[in-house]
Amino acid sequence: MDSDNRVSIDFMGKTYEVSPHTTLLGALLEIGWDSVKGLGCMGGCCGACAAWYRLPGEAHVKSGLACRTPVKDGISFSLAGHYHSPKPSYDLSELKNPKQDLFDLYPEVTTCRNCEMCVQVCPQGIDPMQGVWYATFGDFAKVAEMFKSCVQCGLCARVCSVGIRPHLVAIYASRVQGACLMEKPTDLLERLSQIESGTFRDEWEAVLQSQVKPSEPEPSQ
Repeated sequence: MDSDNRVSIDFMGKTYEVSPHTTLLGALLEIGWDSVKGLGCMGGCCGACAAWYRLPGEAHVKSGLACRTPVKDGISFSLAGHYHSPKPSYDLSELKNPKQDLFDLYPEVTTCRNCEMCVQVCPQGIDPMQGVWYATFGDFAKVAEMFKSCVQCGLCARVCSVGIRPHLVAIYASRVQGACLMEKPTDLLERLSQIESGTFRDEWEAVLQSQVKPSEPEPSQ
């Protein structure tokens, strides 16, 4: 490290000196990295900056979100880049048996080998393998709960040797749970029906008429 306490990082095979108080993505912006992909929300919500990194003295490559992973002296890393995960097309309103339809849309879910690779790479600490098993048994409520923090980075699908796409399975399960399996909010539906039928039209007009109109500017002298 030099005199101003900067740290050395290795990005895509090249070495740079950066501030010690930043993240991997912050370091890339600091060195003037010309970003085309891999730069998103900057807050750990979108999954665009999924990265592979290795710490000095360690043999194993780790995964994380570049916008949340702090730099360390000697760290080497690269962005994971986009990984194509085909998304099957479906209409929730046309699903006849949502739990069984899972196997038509994602037939690979039954081939999980319990290798836990998806568990090891998830930057959000989710257990995608367990989530897939819950989905195969039709427990979509548990799947939806488990994947609340999923940022759809796709690293779980990237490392799966049998082609399972846990992040997409989770989206399907969450949508089905909300649209098809949850008890409908009867009070809310009744109130929406009343609004649509015009039950509160007079009240709404009274609210609109009571609004204070902005004063017009005085004419210039």
